[in-house]
Amino acid sequence: MTKRMLALLCALLLVAHSAAALPTHSPVPGGVAVIPLGPASEPRPQVSFNGRAVLVTQREQRWYAVVGLALSTAPGEHRIQVNGQPVSFTVTGKSYPEQRLTVANPRHVNPSPEDLQRIGQERVRIRTAFETFSTDTVIPATLRLPVPVTGRYSSPFGLRRFFNEQPRNPHSGLDIAAPTGTPIVAPAAGRVVEAGDFFFNGNTVFIDHGHGLITMYCHMDRIDVGVGDIVEAGQQIGTVGATGRVTGPHLHWSVSLNGHLVDPELFLEQP
Repeated sequence: MTKRMLALLCALLLVAHSAAALPTHSPVPGGVAVIPLGPASEPRPQVSFNGRAVLVTQREQRWYAVVGLALSTAPGEHRIQVNGQPVSFTVTGKSYPEQRLTVANPRHVNPSPEDLQRIGQERVRIRTAFETFSTDTVIPATLRLPVPVTGRYSSPFGLRRFFNEQPRNPHSGLDIAAPTGTPIVAPAAGRVVEAGDFFFNGNTVFIDHGHGLITMYCHMDRIDVGVGDIVEAGQQIGTVGATGRVTGPHLHWSVSLNGHLVDPELFLEQP
């Protein structure tokens, strides 16, 4: 084997190893853009997207920006700011299918005025949790995560949803159907930044994994952790239930990056 071929093989192996520890590069609305930056011998770059700080992680002696793209992101050219300098990347379009569900509780489709007041207060809590950007929490060694519960994938991310034939917001996570009481574990270490009973989401936990990576777990039957708790990868945080707006027991799992909900399947060890 020539030196040139050996160098090429080593380079390919390094790229493959880096990709195995990063989410799938999918620059679409609701996706993730993984953008290589400078060598890791330089200080960690400061990166932002639309004014929000972005997760930057080191893999194989190189920095990478891991950018969350909202479902509302328009296709076309976009820019991140890297140490104040623009770096362009392209977002391509993606169409998501529809899903029509029948909900037994009419208040979960047309809330009362009292419900709307509660929902408004909870939205502030949810937004605050998703916009958390902590630099003291260590980014997971790999951003390829195991599923938090064993079960059937019942609803993917991005579905355009209709409840009792009324249009509602697109599906913001991955639904995993499992019997009530099935253990839910944290797929990575982090800190619990919010938890409680929410009108639509039922019993819910938010975990901060550092630098703008937040995961959310909804419709739980039981919550086993509290705000401020430090959790380890694989630690049980609660059990599957059917609380909130549901049609049956399941876990709704969401992933947020730089304040934008993105497709959790892009982070799975085995998509």
